[in-house]
Formats: sequence, C-alpha cells, structure tokens
Amino acid sequence: MDAAVAFSAPSPTPPRFSAGAYPCSRALHRLSVCGPRRGRPLRTRSQVQAPAAKATSHHDVVVVGAGIVGLAIARHLLVHTPLSVAVADAAVPCSGATGAGQGYIWMSHRTPGSDTWELALRSKRLWEELAAEVDGLGGGGARERLGWMRTGSLLVGRTSEELTTLEERTKALSQAGIHAELLSASSLHALEPAVSVGKDGGAMFLPQDCQIDAFQAVSLIEKTNNSYSPEGRYVEFYNDPAMSLIRSEVNGTVEAVQTSNHILYGTKAIVLASGAWTRSLLHDFLEPSSTLDIPVKPRKGHLLVLEKFDKVKLNHGLMEVGYVDHQVAKSNSVHMATESGQDEHGASSISMTATLDTKGNLVLGSSREFKGFSREVDKSIVKCIWDRAAEFFPALKNVRLDIDQNTQIRIGHRPYMPDGKPVIDFVPDLPNVLVATGHEGSGLTLALGTAEMVADMILGNHGKVDFSPFSVKHRFSVELSTLLQVQRSMPDDMLLDDFVKQTTGSVGRLLKFALEYRLEAFLQSDPAFIINSKS
Repeated sequence: MDAAVAFSAPSPTPPRFSAGAYPCSRALHRLSVCGPRRGRPLRTRSQVQAPAAKATSHHDVVVVGAGIVGLAIARHLLVHTPLSVAVADAAVPCSGATGAGQGYIWMSHRTPGSDTWELALRSKRLWEELAAEVDGLGGGGARERLGWMRTGSLLVGRTSEELTTLEERTKALSQAGIHAELLSASSLHALEPAVSVGKDGGAMFLPQDCQIDAFQAVSLIEKTNNSYSPEGRYVEFYNDPAMSLIRSEVNGTVEAVQTSNHILYGTKAIVLASGAWTRSLLHDFLEPSSTLDIPVKPRKGHLLVLEKFDKVKLNHGLMEVGYVDHQVAKSNSVHMATESGQDEHGASSISMTATLDTKGNLVLGSSREFKGFSREVDKSIVKCIWDRAAEFFPALKNVRLDIDQNTQIRIGHRPYMPDGKPVIDFVPDLPNVLVATGHEGSGLTLALGTAEMVADMILGNHGKVDFSPFSVKHRFSVELSTLLQVQRSMPDDMLLDDFVKQTTGSVGRLLKFALEYRLEAFLQSDPAFIINSKS
C-alpha cells in the first residue's frame, strides 16, 4: 500500500514516476489496436548530460525503489555477498506502499500448492530467523526493533458455509505441515472474548503466525544497510527519481540508471522494485519498439488506525474468511457500488481485518478498489470498514467513530497483478535489468524471500524457491499480429463482451481471460499487452 496520511492532511503530490499512471475504464466496449506506447528511449553514454551536470558513482547493483522489497534486496546482497549496492527512490522509505500496510506475516490466507506458497513459506522462515537474530542482540530484541509479535492469526467465518471452508483450509494447511486448528464458536470466544461469529460460525487458528511493524522493520534494515557504507559498499539516494537507463555503446548492455541528480552505474544488475509505479517507470525505460508490458497497477486501500483504543481487546490478529478471495471478491465481503472506484466486479470491496500493534493501536481494514493513484480519503469507505468490523466486534456498535480524534487513516496503493502473483525476473528487452514487483498486499510478507530470489538470480545460483512462477516469459506478451488478427475479425457493430462469448479456440480463451480480469483498458491502450493463452 502507499503513503500513510492523517485524515485532515491534504493529499500529497505523488512521486514523479506515478505521473504515467494509466486509465482503466469499465466504459470500454470495443477492442481497438493501436501502436505501442512510445516511452522515453534508452540512451547511450554519449547522449547523457556532461559529467559536470550529474554526479557519477559505480556499484555492482543499483536498486530503484526504497520500499520494503527494494531495501530487503539491498540488505540481502550486502549481508550474503561481497557486492556493492546503491538504492535510489523518488521519495523516502515508508512513504509508499510499505508504510501503509498492516504488517502481518501470516499463512492463514494462503493456499498450499499455489504459485506463491513456497515463496511465502520461505519468506516467513527468513523473517523468523531475522527476529531470532535480533533477539540475540539484546537491547529490547525483535519486539522493539522490528515490532515483532507472534500473535497467531484467526481466520473467522460466521456461516455454516464459511465454517465448511475453514474446515477444508485447516485440513489443507495441516497436510502441508502448518500448525492449524479448527475452532468452534465457543472455542473462539474463549480465545477472543470480544469477537462474535454467531452459533454457526467458527475460526481457523494458526498459533505460529506473526506480525511486524513496517516502520520499525524498515528502520532496522536501513541501519544494517548503512553499516556497510564506511567500507564503500552501500549508498542511498532519496528524493532522487530515476529518469532513464543508459545503455553501453559497445555491447548494448544496460549499464546505469540516470536519476535527477546522479548517474548510477550497476555492473552486475539494475533492479526495479518500485511497486505500483513499475509499469509507468518501465515504459519510460523501454525502447519505443518494445512490446513488453508488465500490467502492474495500483489497487487502492484504506486502513483505519485507532490510537490506544481500549474498547476492544485483541489477543490475536483476525481476518474474515472473505479476505482469502480478495483477488475475485465474493459475497462474504461487503461491496459498495461507486461511480469511479471499482474492483474487478464493479464495486469497492471491504473485508474485515483487525490487528493490535506494539503501541496498543487497533488497526482495522481493509478496502480494495481501482482508482488510479488517488490518495483522497473516502469517508464512506472508512465508515464501511468500521461498520464491517462492528459485525464481528459488537462493542464497536456502541462507540461513535470520530475520525478526527485520535485516528489515522492510511491510504495505500497495492501493486496489483491480474494473475495474483509477483513478477521477479530479468526483463527480456533490457539486459542486466531485473524487475521485482506485483506483490500487492504481501510486500512485507514476501520481501525477504524475494530478496533472496533476486540475489540468486543476479549470481546465477539455483534458488531455494522455484523461479518459474514469477517469470516474465510467456506471461505478458504476444505478437502484435495476433492482436491485429483479433481486431480484424471483430464486426464493427459488436460489443467486446458479445464478441468474446462467440470466440472459440486459443484466441477465445485468451480474450475471456482478459475480460474476466477487466483488462479492456490495457487492450485498448497497449496492443502488446495481453495474457498469453497458456496462462
């Protein structure tokens, strides 16, 4: 998620490379094919401004993006390899998605055998190892320095159908080696007296799930990274947005990033870890003739933070079972019809999540909607989050919500991918350039596993987690001729929805997949983008 802001504060100006944010309108009915988006071309060394105008520095790896993923990549390279690293960002750490998250490191909402399962499992293990390491250093340990708490998580449901889902998930997680317990409504009440799920409800309990504080975790990682500065292995450039890439005149390899104030050479790799802004940033970097388009886009969310709230006491982190289906919202989440902010099915979606941080603040969520890079607080969504939480916490029904009193609203933009998994791979059109984005609401959870994977890719090592589910290849690009053929076969007077229903074969499957994920805007604005039929 993006930028935590107080409710009364004016909406800050988005970082420079959010300016390329693209529209995504449900009003589109026709499929049109036009030429590729012409981004800023890569430049060769001779085309760069004179050295006097830009400070130049040389590193093994340059990371663009100082969120939790980018900083974790830098940390892993510094701690586990002899490589030197530079990090550049248009803003400062925790001003983006990282600073607006809820901080849970949970397995309760994950599915064994899914493409992200092994990465989540590995990343959680790495967080636990880091917490144990910090505990061994004393000085308040992981709780004070990471906001680390092994609270356990409760996935709760209120109907017999949801209880059946919880039974199935408990069995699947247990078979995958996760300690999971199914709780009846009375057993849940014994653990969490403040929670009510009715006589037909229940919960799945994962006692080993944890949570962290994003600001404390980032602070710890920054301190680790900066400890390598005296030996010349680490440097950071904040409030210094990336502007373009520089390609070698000798072999065509991308060798540097040009920011507003610097030219940063990366001899081993340049890593783009810029979250929801990666698509527009990558467009600025690609050659005009490139057909690659990684369709990461901002998925806006609200979190409600009640400072030192004492009306509800929590012993564990909670999430309603409807959150599990957040990629395709189901009936057990609240839907709000809005004119401008809509999820894939035409509504803003609210699912109850509740955590208590180390400062005693109650954090309630969460909402999901596609509204570009808007940072405006929507009071109606905040009220829906409160009302949804009150369905699970009856004590809240007797409390009047005053969002201007001891309350903070976090507004964020999750880097959403249509197929529900991040992109971690080298970019085919850009030698030496690697992308790590699309983690949506799992950036904190997956950060350390992603960092390890990126380091292995740069070094050419076999990873502890399979790379292939996160690759670029066969995932985003098809030939332009295929799309032209589709356009020419579509009658002028036919709506896209009707055309898709009548189209069969691989093209039909491809279009149906695109329509299901509401990608008409991508199809209209960028002919190179379409999900490969093999997906």
